Amino acid sequence: MDIKERVEWIKSVLKEAHADGIVYGNSGGKDCSLVSILCKMACDNTVGIIMPCESSRNYGQDMSDAMAVSDKFGIKNIVIDVTKGKQAMCEVLNSELDKVSEERRKKALININPRLRMITLYAYAAANNMLVAGTGNRSEAAMGYFTKWGDGAYDFNPISDLTVTEVYEMLAELGCPEQIIKKAPSAGLYEGQTDEAEMGISYAAIDKYLLSKEGQKEDVDKIERAIAASAHKRRMPLTFKNSENNDKL
Repeated sequence: MDIKERVEWIKSVLKEAHADGIVYGNSGGKDCSLVSILCKMACDNTVGIIMPCESSRNYGQDMSDAMAVSDKFGIKNIVIDVTKGKQAMCEVLNSELDKVSEERRKKALININPRLRMITLYAYAAANNMLVAGTGNRSEAAMGYFTKWGDGAYDFNPISDLTVTEVYEMLAELGCPEQIIKKAPSAGLYEGQTDEAEMGISYAAIDKYLLSKEGQKEDVDKIERAIAASAHKRRMPLTFKNSENNDKL
C-alpha cells in the first residue's frame, strides 16, 4: 500500500467513525513521525501530544525532534507532562510491588508510562471527537515490543504492516528531517534505553526474517521465540465460549 492509498484509507476511517480529527502520541521517533505526516495529509485537524515522563531525554532530544517534524509539516502539538501521574501511581502501588522481585517490579513500573500516555490520548480524543492513531510497526509487533493496553491501544494504525526498514524508506520519500532517520530507535522509557539493545537483536535481522524468513540461526530462533511468547499481545482478549470469534454477539 503506497502513501496515497494510506492517506485515502485514513480518510475513510475518519468518515466511517464520524470523527472530527486525529490525535497521536508524539515521542519524536520514526514511527510517530511517519504516522503524523500521513494523518496530516488525510486530515488537517491532526494533533500530536508530547508526553514526557521522568526521563531527561523526553524533555530534551525527544521533544526537540518531535517539534522538528511537527513544525516542518504544520502539525499542532500539545505538551502534557505525565510525570506526576506516574509518581502518584508508584506511590499507591509501592507497598504491593515491594513484595515482588526487582525484575518484575521494574517491568511493572516501566509499563505504567505508555499506559498513562494511552489514557491521556483517549481523554483528549473523547473530549474532541477524535480518533487515536497507533504508531507501532510490524517489526515491533512481531517481537511483542510494545505495551499491552499502552502504545498497543488505538483506533487505527496506518503503518502496522511496515517493517522498520520500510518505515525509514517512506520517511525519506516524504522528506522527514534527517535527525529522525538517523536517530537510534528508542521507546524513551528510561535513560540510555534503545530498542535493539533491549531486545538483543537488530531491526535489520528482524526485518530480514519478516520479509524473507531468512537469517542467522541464532537470530531466527530468537525472533520465533519472541513471536510465540508475545502472541497474546496481538489478539483480542479471550472470552468464554467465544474465543474464536470475538465479534459474535
